[in-house]
Amino acid sequence: MRISFTLPFLISGLEALAATVSKTLTIANAELSPDGFSRTGVTVNGEFPGPVITGNKGDTFEINVVNNLNDDDLHLVTAVHWHGFFQQGTNEMDGVDTVTQCPITPTSGSNSFTYKFNSGDQAGTYWYHSHYKTQYCDGLRGALVVYDPNDPHKSLYDVDDETTIITLGDWYHFNSPQAPIIVYFNSTVINGKGRYIDEFGSNLTNELAVVNVKAGTRYRMRLISMSCDPNYTFSIDKHQMTIIEVEGTNVQPLEVDQIQIFAGQRYSFVLNANQPVDNYWIRAFPDSASPNTLAQTFDHGLNQAILRYAGAATADPTTTNSSTLPLLETNLHPLTSTPVPGTHAAGKADQTLTLNIEFDDATGFAVNNVAYAAPSVPILLQILSGNTSAAELMPKGSIYELQPNTVVDIVMPGGSRGGPHPMHLHGHNFWVVRSAGNSTYNWDNPIVRDVVSIGNDATDDVTIRFETNNPGPWFIHCHIDWHLNTGLGVVMAESLANVASANPHTSSWDALCPAYNNFVAADPNSL
Repeated sequence: MRISFTLPFLISGLEALAATVSKTLTIANAELSPDGFSRTGVTVNGEFPGPVITGNKGDTFEINVVNNLNDDDLHLVTAVHWHGFFQQGTNEMDGVDTVTQCPITPTSGSNSFTYKFNSGDQAGTYWYHSHYKTQYCDGLRGALVVYDPNDPHKSLYDVDDETTIITLGDWYHFNSPQAPIIVYFNSTVINGKGRYIDEFGSNLTNELAVVNVKAGTRYRMRLISMSCDPNYTFSIDKHQMTIIEVEGTNVQPLEVDQIQIFAGQRYSFVLNANQPVDNYWIRAFPDSASPNTLAQTFDHGLNQAILRYAGAATADPTTTNSSTLPLLETNLHPLTSTPVPGTHAAGKADQTLTLNIEFDDATGFAVNNVAYAAPSVPILLQILSGNTSAAELMPKGSIYELQPNTVVDIVMPGGSRGGPHPMHLHGHNFWVVRSAGNSTYNWDNPIVRDVVSIGNDATDDVTIRFETNNPGPWFIHCHIDWHLNTGLGVVMAESLANVASANPHTSSWDALCPAYNNFVAADPNSL
């Protein structure tokens, strides 16, 4: 017997599959020693990194952020960004201080805000982090995964859960508000654990993170760089990695043995536990100009974690590594056709912007000779108050107006000081039509992602392309948080005339700025 359904029934059935993921994240300061050195940091629900948030494709997320910070040596206000989500129709939920909201204060009665957004058609590996100054470097960061029940790669792996998430981060032995313009990290932490050594001391016996596997099982590992600065060369001794997803984009399976991953980037790869039962080093070598050469090594378990097979001894590995198949970004291609919009030629987009990065020893970074300076009123609020041209918006020189329903190219020359800079665009992903290290363009099947390295060579003209289909002010910035904090970012003011109608805001969002202004007026030095 054939059963037929009307379209309304099908739609309601699909909606019934979606759920609301409700969470409370309590932000507080606590004593932390992830690498064996004790200092005050920022925790989420008492954890570092913060708890993993999970949902399914199509789910709505309602996440109440409660600010209980009270240590004057740390930033006391906060805003949380949901990295990689387009926030279509919910620009005010993007969680970016000075761009889409005023920060959440610790003041009793106004110390919480609920972010509500829908995952839409997105699924994959994401994360959340503070987007207030350099606060995420103090610990406010965690993984966020959206599962796809109809994942086209599902037949390639057996296990995909919270135990297969690998987070990489750098750690500092000072609080971020006291950081100088040029900053060097003290250690690498993998899943929140690491060891350190410098000229002042060391802890070479601190517990390392362990990823447990069972022989004969295939694992979908989700690799997330929560770094504030260094990019990492990631590998697992004696194991290949088959990449299947990049920042929410399913890709044609690509086998590699080494991944260079930049701050904010994410990869899913399949690891086949097909080696003899033993312990194997998981390696994350930092690419950094740090003068602490003692930390630029794998000795004593530095920059490492452990892949442990069931039945192996509880001990540090003795394995060695070598690489013959490193990842090249140009070898990544979407699993399904995602045609590049517009005319397939350089300079033929409806609008082309070039972002030149400069550095000054005294003041820090700038884009096209202008350092991004936080406005006193968030840009979204300026727009909702009636300012509908870039010329009317603050900060001057850092806002670029984009017309609706157009194709935009952004060209980002490499070779600038402090590079390679990983550039992240909010509100969109993009086609990387020209990657670092390449002089050619790929108009056929380039990778689609939301963070791209612009390279270290002055001849690199990394070019990304996207369509303006999401009205709102969207940050594009270096994800080395120390660089952003000194000015390395600009805002794309997209479809200004449509921002208000496309992004209805809530009364709780309206209350953020008055509460913040009162907090600042009471104690201007407590930010």
